[in-house]
Amino acid sequence: MTYPNDQPRPPGRPRDEAREAEILRIVLALLGESGIDGVTFEEVARRAQASKKTLYRRWATKQEMVVAAIKAGPAAGNRPDPIDTGSLRGDLLALLERLEATMDAGSSVSLTILQAGLRDPELCQYIEDSAGPTGARLTETVRRAAIERGELPATADPFTYEEVGAAVLVLRKLNGLTTDAAYREALADAVLIPALRSGVAAGQHGIFSGRPTPATDRKDQ
Repeated sequence: MTYPNDQPRPPGRPRDEAREAEILRIVLALLGESGIDGVTFEEVARRAQASKKTLYRRWATKQEMVVAAIKAGPAAGNRPDPIDTGSLRGDLLALLERLEATMDAGSSVSLTILQAGLRDPELCQYIEDSAGPTGARLTETVRRAAIERGELPATADPFTYEEVGAAVLVLRKLNGLTTDAAYREALADAVLIPALRSGVAAGQHGIFSGRPTPATDRKDQ
């Protein structure tokens, strides 16, 4: 499935921004209630008391509508610019802070966003590209910059960040445990940086990579 980039639409009746914001809030509510699968043009139209034609004039696909809601909600503070603080540690902390902010913006919705990559890698990538880095994965620009600065070996594998970094923040958030700045610093210093510097190839993709390695069937021994 192809996910379109934002393109200018042909001129027509001016958009009612307040009405559009109301519709996007309904999309976010559906995301929170039943995840991506629960968002349909039919249900959004029903709750918004609008026609599907009205929705299609704004968004060509369900995915486009979902990303618009994410950009207006949990990712409203995100910027699409690459993260570049000048150091690996600073970049990792910026990514973790971004993820923290994304989750805080609406816990059930944000967890749905993070889970999108488990079943729909293309949607996960579309969210990353359109709404700015969510912090759920180690971006290639951060990894490449660290290698060029000599902070990481060329073999540095993003698996550690994508399997551990995002996962532990989500797990702690779900259990009401702290994910504050001090915790994120400890996570970066004690776990993420040493593991990335090891250069050991994991041979698989992390849970929030957008393409997690599936389980392999095992025959009974």
